[in-house]
Amino acid sequence: MRVLQINTTANTGSTGRITEEIGQKVIENGYESFIAARKVGPDGSRSNIIKIGSDWDRILHGLKTRVFDKHGLGSKRATEQLVERISKIDPDAIGLHNLHGYYLNIEVLFKYLSDTQKPVIWTLFDCWAFTGHCSYFDSVGCERWVNGCYSCPLKNKYPASYFIDNSKQNYRIKKELFNSIKNLTIVVHSRWLGKLVERSFLNQYPVKTMPSGVNLEVFKSSTEYLPAEIKKVEKRIVLGVASIWSERKGLADFKKLAPMLNNHYQIVLVGLTKKQIQDLPDEIIGIPRTENVQQLASLYSSAEVFLNPTWSDNFPTTNIEALACGTPVITYNTGGSPEAVDEDTGFVVEQGDLKGVVQSLEQISKKGRESFTEPCRNRAVKHYNKEDRFRDYVELYSKMLGKS
Repeated sequence: MRVLQINTTANTGSTGRITEEIGQKVIENGYESFIAARKVGPDGSRSNIIKIGSDWDRILHGLKTRVFDKHGLGSKRATEQLVERISKIDPDAIGLHNLHGYYLNIEVLFKYLSDTQKPVIWTLFDCWAFTGHCSYFDSVGCERWVNGCYSCPLKNKYPASYFIDNSKQNYRIKKELFNSIKNLTIVVHSRWLGKLVERSFLNQYPVKTMPSGVNLEVFKSSTEYLPAEIKKVEKRIVLGVASIWSERKGLADFKKLAPMLNNHYQIVLVGLTKKQIQDLPDEIIGIPRTENVQQLASLYSSAEVFLNPTWSDNFPTTNIEALACGTPVITYNTGGSPEAVDEDTGFVVEQGDLKGVVQSLEQISKKGRESFTEPCRNRAVKHYNKEDRFRDYVELYSKMLGKS
């Protein structure tokens, strides 16, 4: 079996690590793995890599999005070249992941998929596949995506368009293209997203809820690779981690929370840009994004709690990385984020309820962080072991090809 996956990244960021781990499991089962991506992590990949597009191509795609609201409709030549490579490889099955990100032309790609009718597994990480513009709509309570987008209230949000609203046309194009595949299975990581897909124009396809997994050999309780500046911190650490600290990830909430905490706590945020670090209040320590997963695991392990005040999300990998390191999680009741924790491993509070966050944090400290360590680790081992979760993908590919 020859499997080709397409994602924005390979072996970097949450979706890139998931794509890489699936590829590794494909290889371990004696099959060939290919990953097509616009960016590859510094550690490379065990799969055969196909680079998509160039920096200039992504700039042009970005401009087309900003002016004409045609995200996913740029990068025509880059996608034609990708299709030529895929045709030569002739994979038995194709895995789609994150298709937005200024690097793919969905018309070119889905014409190829429709013409060849190869088995396709599409893992959705957000809602972009069934809206006319946005990747999340819950922040404004929009329901237009159910029957047809228009006058998008999130036009200026990712993928931002500052002039034209093309959401009605985008919705029509996506609906036609994405329903042209006969042998397609949609995978979601949360029950929350699965329910939305069943209400969308993708509801003709089978939907499987398969939570993502993490490497339990890397994400475990250890402070061996802790950064020097964090080793000096004597207070209890409230940790926040994001690949990109956009508005929806709750950076503003951390800033509001800082003066509400007593002197026993120290907020540490990982994944910030230099500008974001400069803009932090004195009470918060900022760390740039790291590709060192051992260092990331040490940061999780050093924390009293992992706080995820996300306002729009599917099933954050950061939650389960923290659990694997034995760290309890406090999260907003957002999307599928609460599905990662139970009463023994963390707390769920309503969006923006910072007093609730403080109360939950105090309960964890009162009970003792160490009392959460074993239940958190056990939950990660039972439900989010990458060996189990990514084996699910190989089994699904085999089943679609009639090999099991």
